[in-house]
Amino acid sequence: MIATKSYAFALAILHLSEKLSKTTANIVLIKQIIRSATSIGANIEEAGGASSRRDFIHCMNISKKEARETRYWLKLLRDTNTNFESELEVLLNESEQIINILTRRVKTSIANQNKKSLTL
Repeated sequence: MIATKSYAFALAILHLSEKLSKTTANIVLIKQIIRSATSIGANIEEAGGASSRRDFIHCMNISKKEARETRYWLKLLRDTNTNFESELEVLLNESEQIINILTRRVKTSIANQNKKSLTL
């Protein structure tokens, strides 16, 4: 589910970036947000091939950090592109959902890792 959600989110960011005016400030923000938004899903994909629970947690934590960074860029875009405020609010809400899902996945994985350590 999170892989599909992050992929759809990255596509929405890419589509929105095509609509924004190409001012100097927007170009900088667009490059940053595309990099961070697409990195979320890329790291989730990498986590799917993790060689250990520790590696999985590491990849998911990177995804979570990228989602938080994306949220920052979205806020800047929203506050500098008021004509796209409603679209950006939808994406901000989506980024919050992704952050929450990733946070839960990481916490659950850490708890499971700790349980396994205690039974050894």
